[in-house]
Amino acid sequence: MSNPFDQEIIKSGTNSSKWDNYKGEDVIPLWIADMDFRVSPAIQNAVEKMAKLGVYGYSTVPDEYFKAITNWLNKRYYFKVKTEWILYTTGVLPALSAIIRGLLNPGDGIIIQEPVYNYFRSSIRNQGCRIINNALSFSSGRYEIDFDDLEHKAADNDTKALLLCNPHNPVGRAWTQDELSRVADICQRHNIIIISDEIHSDLVYEPKKHIPVAGLSSLISQMVVTCYSPSKGFNLAGLQVANIICENPEWRMKIDKAINIHETCDLNAFAADALIAAYNESEDWLELLKSYVQQNYKFITEFFSSQLPLLTVIPLEATYLAWVDCSRTGYSGDEFADLLEDKAGIIVNKGSIFGGVGNNFIRINLACNISQLRRALNRIKHVCKMNGI
Repeated sequence: MSNPFDQEIIKSGTNSSKWDNYKGEDVIPLWIADMDFRVSPAIQNAVEKMAKLGVYGYSTVPDEYFKAITNWLNKRYYFKVKTEWILYTTGVLPALSAIIRGLLNPGDGIIIQEPVYNYFRSSIRNQGCRIINNALSFSSGRYEIDFDDLEHKAADNDTKALLLCNPHNPVGRAWTQDELSRVADICQRHNIIIISDEIHSDLVYEPKKHIPVAGLSSLISQMVVTCYSPSKGFNLAGLQVANIICENPEWRMKIDKAINIHETCDLNAFAADALIAAYNESEDWLELLKSYVQQNYKFITEFFSSQLPLLTVIPLEATYLAWVDCSRTGYSGDEFADLLEDKAGIIVNKGSIFGGVGNNFIRINLACNISQLRRALNRIKHVCKMNGI
């Protein structure tokens, strides 16, 4: 029986952001964080059932939607959430903007931990707040939180929040319970709000576990606002659905008001059914997906080690995004990405977009079939050999 993830899905000509930015070009896009896989059969059936109805008017969000979320978080992460804590919106970025607008004031400082998802910075700036960088430390091929620097920056009276990426994109860390407890302790002592983006929570690989920071204790939960979405784990980004978990009732009221001000308070007609099918019927599919991505990670790691040893893949604990160190090639990450695009038609993310400490890196999306990945790596090998790398 063939592996469904081995199928090559032709996405060109479908208005795909990933593929159709390069119409007519011989490219392999390994950049934007969505997958080249079909969704689970349960999700596809749910969407097709709605599509066949032929009526796509305004829709309500059913009780089953909230039950699916609470059951999923409890079953997968032992995180017990009440229905009334959940606010739905169209995506994690609109969620972050609403949280910042609702809970903070222009001029407030928000800590981020670069290299980090690049749109964190725009979400902060768009609400008139200031970015404070608690850069991750990188040593012996591993990223760690600089707790001394975090303590120092959290102690500033003008610092009001930490925007935490848990698991971390792009460096692929699944933060441990000890690490998150130290973060929470620092933030608690300095009255810092933790805004936790946990969109990649469904993509953590054994033996690592996803730890919801709000689930550490009932006390910590009162100082945390968490963003979840099935968009990464189940490839639903185009359906635009995300959820904010906030136990604090005063904060929740302010965030809800901001969601409505931003007019991101309604889901599209397919989103609720797709989420329900993902969380209620697609767990086995998710585990197969994770196994496939791990095989791709093993393949790229062994390929670079044996064929292109100047490129190093950082250990991947979570996400389907490989963070690759180019520093020994003699090229910066930007230069190397440009070389791959110009000479090989391989589109990757430049590490610099995630913050200055990412200058020596590129990010490669591993959520594609192995044949596509193999073709891409062979093109990369050819270009590297032609350029003395």
